[in-house]
Amino acid sequence: MILDAARAAASQLFTPPFRRAFFKSLGLTLLLLAALWLALRQLFETFAMPWLDALLPGLPSWAGWLGALAAVAAGLGLALALALLIAPIAAIVAGVFLDDVAEAVERESYPADPPGQAVPLLPGIWLSLKFFGVVVLANLVALALLLVPGVNLAIFFIVNAYLLGREFFEFAAMRFRSEPEAKELRRRHAGTVFLAGFVIAAFLAVPLLNLLTPLFAAAMMVHLHKMISAREETAPARASAG
Repeated sequence: MILDAARAAASQLFTPPFRRAFFKSLGLTLLLLAALWLALRQLFETFAMPWLDALLPGLPSWAGWLGALAAVAAGLGLALALALLIAPIAAIVAGVFLDDVAEAVERESYPADPPGQAVPLLPGIWLSLKFFGVVVLANLVALALLLVPGVNLAIFFIVNAYLLGREFFEFAAMRFRSEPEAKELRRRHAGTVFLAGFVIAAFLAVPLLNLLTPLFAAAMMVHLHKMISAREETAPARASAG
């Protein structure tokens, strides 16, 4: 069931609805990063450069190079920081378009079923922020354990598998159920949702491809929720027939 859901989601990743959601989220992400770059550069020039200029007159003449080197180092550090932030920021932005992805999956793969209801704006934003927190937290934990061979990688996958599986499954379920019902369904199938989260964590671990993680995760969990719901609906019928 998990692999079927993953295959179905992967096959839809490059269809027009997904491409539209991806390019919109990527465009907004790049705009946010550009604005962040300009803001941080302005802060550096406003506060750090005057301090260096005041310090350098008392140093030998060759020390003027220190200011240039500091500027270059700051620029490289900022570029590296922004590169690391692309995936988390893209995750926040993509959260705005998750309902578009879910609607496309439901319309294409389950046309005979009643469509789900979009998650309200504020809960949708909260889901995006939680996803951002999950990515940052998992990577910080893995970074802290970097010197312990194997452990950091295991922590990365376990934390991401649990949290991402939980959040995205509940997102898919809440399109058809109340929040308490979605949480209860997830608890009844906690093992399946956790294992599905490992697939999402593996997707997240691939550079560049991880920009698509929120869209892939939403689509996969829509399929998984449909499969689990269908199984629960047929279970009473099988039990009564038995």
